[in-house]
Amino acid sequence: MRTGVIILAAGRAERMGRNKMVAMLHGEPMIHHVVDAVLAAHLPPPLVVLGHEAEEVAAALEGEPYIPVHAPDHALGMAFSIRAGVAAVPEDWDAAIIALGDMPLVPPALFDALAKCAHPGAVVVPEYRGKRGNPVLWGRAHFAALSALEGDAGARQIITALGDQVTRIDWSDDTILRDADTPDALAACPQCLHEPIHL
Repeated sequence: MRTGVIILAAGRAERMGRNKMVAMLHGEPMIHHVVDAVLAAHLPPPLVVLGHEAEEVAAALEGEPYIPVHAPDHALGMAFSIRAGVAAVPEDWDAAIIALGDMPLVPPALFDALAKCAHPGAVVVPEYRGKRGNPVLWGRAHFAALSALEGDAGARQIITALGDQVTRIDWSDDTILRDADTPDALAACPQCLHEPIHL
């Protein structure tokens, strides 16, 4: 199965007080770490959904292999960033992993683990101690439902409605729960980020 990643990076970041996608973490913009993790998992260059201060985020990714996607309605809620990303998925992708640009601690190994579970009807969610996290893999069969989302709740409602049809994988740490959407959360990120995996 050919799987790629959609990284949501269009939001206004009101809790951070500035554009969190370009906030520096270990010498690189936050969004840079997320793209690097995708590439280290040997997945295709990710789709990065841009909106708020799109030029600034794009400048932070200069030289990185990625595909920019513009979300003109991003201010209306996360759903509209998801919809823009799904609409841009290449025809040869059987599944897409939707990742958040403010989760720089998610390791390449998780992207790899999700991709290995891919099939067109899959929905695969990582969990840590029973708590659902991100990113989430979506098979192409669910793209229509993702494209119909509204508001700012993301795709949680679809996951809830699918119930036992969702595959859950246990993850060994809380990186799937930790976003860096406030100055304190960013400061709490560990000194050493994930190392690339060798597949």
